[in-house]
Amino acid sequence: MSSANLSEINDKVREASQWTGLLKSEIGKTVVGQKYLVDRLLTGVLANGHVLLEGVPGLAKTLAVKTLASGVDASFNRIQFTPDLLPSDIIGTLIFNQQKGEFLTQKGPIFANIILADEINRAPAKVQSALLEAMQERQVTIGGNTYKLPEPFLVLATQNPIDQEGTYQLPEAQVDRFMLKLKIGYPDKKEERIILDLMAKTKIVEEINKVATPQKIMESRAVVDQIYLDDKIKDYIVSIIFATRNPKEIGLDIGSLIQFGASPRATIALALASKAHAFLQGRGYVVPQDIKDIAQDVLRHRIIVSYEAEAEGVSSEDIIAKILNKVAVP
Repeated sequence: MSSANLSEINDKVREASQWTGLLKSEIGKTVVGQKYLVDRLLTGVLANGHVLLEGVPGLAKTLAVKTLASGVDASFNRIQFTPDLLPSDIIGTLIFNQQKGEFLTQKGPIFANIILADEINRAPAKVQSALLEAMQERQVTIGGNTYKLPEPFLVLATQNPIDQEGTYQLPEAQVDRFMLKLKIGYPDKKEERIILDLMAKTKIVEEINKVATPQKIMESRAVVDQIYLDDKIKDYIVSIIFATRNPKEIGLDIGSLIQFGASPRATIALALASKAHAFLQGRGYVVPQDIKDIAQDVLRHRIIVSYEAEAEGVSSEDIIAKILNKVAVP
């Protein structure tokens, strides 16, 4: 690609990404710290990918998603997942109208731009499968009729890793539909002190200004698609994914620790997420560091470790770190 074309894309990205800085400022009014969380939520928004947030209660996961939705002039619904939830509670159902003698479609809360699926691992398999169609196909089926979901459509789901009572293991097929899985940690001491000053009140009123629209998000996604991905960067992405399936190729003897490597969906997700990451940095091209920064979030839920790895206390994140250290950087 010529330097003139690259300069043109850079200018487009700088202009198109201005709203992201404004949105971060708005989210910062109520969510202290959590820069990583906010950045990755925006990455999901820009890359058209669903995001799974895992962390102990009280880390502002739900608050961050609600504040993000408040800053975007888009429709937003929160669905609290419980063991007695039914698919119809999410996608909608048919209601018989006695006066007209016909069935009417009542659409469920899934018909919104941003969906917060709170404590997603509390719902049974039937509900998960209903959500799966919505996430993958961007459509739902009610009474034999198919309905398209609004654009943009994004599922931001939270799950609690410590409370196993009344929870269901998410199916691998569904977990794979999430572009990113984030592990949310505790704030540092300084941030916690700010949280205390900001939140230790009986009533918290913070007006969030709407600084973006669904149209603005769709326009930004069109710019993300134009971000330059060099052939060497593409080869780097494919090498990382292939190393999860056959680590011996790069001289790593960890094959016994991996039950299943990452699928081709991971290759696409890593490329898209790295483009969105570059966009948030105001750059019109992807560098290897973008891929290194985002790789853990794209791959941690896609690599299934073996029983041997579990016995040795080796996580998918440890395996990804080893692979990133070993694969030659272009």
